Amino acid sequence: MKHFENISDDDRWQSVLAKDRRFDGAFVTGVHSTGIYCRPSCPARAPLRKNVRFYATPADAVAAGLRPCKRCSPDAQSAEEACVLAAIAAIREGGAMTLEALADLTGYTPTHFQRLFKRSVGLSPAAFARALRDERVREALSGGLTVTKALSGAGYAGSKQFYAETKGRLGMAPSEWSKGGAGRVVHWAVLETSLGPMLVAATDKGVCCLAFGEGEAELRARFPRAELVAAGEDFRDLFAAVLAAVEQPGANISGSAAIPLDVKGTAFQQRVWEELRRIPHGETRSYGELAAALGNPKASRAVGGANGANNVAVLIPCHRVIASEGTLGGYAYGLDIKAELLRREGVWRDWPDAGTALQTNE
Repeated sequence: MKHFENISDDDRWQSVLAKDRRFDGAFVTGVHSTGIYCRPSCPARAPLRKNVRFYATPADAVAAGLRPCKRCSPDAQSAEEACVLAAIAAIREGGAMTLEALADLTGYTPTHFQRLFKRSVGLSPAAFARALRDERVREALSGGLTVTKALSGAGYAGSKQFYAETKGRLGMAPSEWSKGGAGRVVHWAVLETSLGPMLVAATDKGVCCLAFGEGEAELRARFPRAELVAAGEDFRDLFAAVLAAVEQPGANISGSAAIPLDVKGTAFQQRVWEELRRIPHGETRSYGELAAALGNPKASRAVGGANGANNVAVLIPCHRVIASEGTLGGYAYGLDIKAELLRREGVWRDWPDAGTALQTNE
């Protein structure tokens, strides 16, 4: 199934004419002549194209004043969605399950269920189970459990299995997580930019923090047990590249993508951040579109939470996500900065919820 941001309106219209079930969940069809919205596969007669507008989620259609179609129930959970949720609940309760067992649980063939699950969740059932175990280890170690108890509670037979399967996915060794990251060295500096003071911090692996209007106190709150060190010559080139990515994004598209990052998050947060980095320079996405791109059109609120948990502004471009009604939405560092970042990327718009854009010397 195509991701939402890659589907043109012509593609959406053709899927409506074909009543293609593969596009259910990717968007809904708003029919403004009748005031209703439908699934792409709605069996009713196709409306006139001039009366149709497409929406990322049912909530977006309702906000536009439309009501759900009684024939295809676009606001109701489909049988496929119910089966995926049942499988997720089973994995959360009992740990990893064979594909055959999950297929038996849901009534689908293993091959069809594998496709269905990955389309909805963005991961295969096996990958989802591994990510869930990783999160449980992370949470247990951060909560102070010993490594042995944390691994056992998450379902690992022992540390040997854990290391073989994760291969560094957690970023830190389990012993480091159990100490809250103690022993890590974070190099930092506050750089003057045309957007105001900008905090940049990095480990030996890459940039771990980029924030506007923050300093050492805020950095210490983010990394309470790390050793904070003023950045020296070793980090001059890296920080210069970060500054260029903010000040001249158009001239630094490939360079900013190559800046190494050292960020940690849950499996879902990591997926959202990866999808953010796929949004092309000079384009925006709504929260609903981003959720659909991840295979879960109803996860707009969760996507917003992952956006807010991003510690590396600009380099993970959460400023490219806007509200579905065309306003800027939210931004941790203020809407003026968000509007200015988008302006520098060529997104020219008189944003209704931003104040006067920051003045620059350009």
